[in-house]
Amino acid sequence: MAKSLRSKWRRKMRAEKRKKVAPKELARLKSALGQGEKGEISMKDVAEIATVVPPEKVKQKPADVDMQEEEADGGKMDLDTKRNKKTMLDEHGRYPVWMNQRQAKKLKAKRVGKNGKPKPKKRLAW
Repeated sequence: MAKSLRSKWRRKMRAEKRKKVAPKELARLKSALGQGEKGEISMKDVAEIATVVPPEKVKQKPADVDMQEEEADGGKMDLDTKRNKKTMLDEHGRYPVWMNQRQAKKLKAKRVGKNGKPKPKKRLAW
């Protein structure tokens, strides 16, 4: 996504810094685990180096639970049924959030004539 020279340079430098820091971080983790074998390790030391997660959260799998609930519902999405399909306006006269201002302006111009009144419907010429 980032295309500017500055962002490319910064990404490159961050990657190089990660390469430099990785061996030091690995050594700190190994030393922490080495102290654990002797029984001299405390959780505060490990918390400084790595993120400590309680075992209850590891055992839970919230993503799997959410998927099972969705399958039980039938997999249907809630749709906004009170929207005019032609004008894209909802019951309060608002356009959808995903629509940009240019599109909304174009639809409004199509709906309302130049003088601000609604356009008359086309009728047969004869």
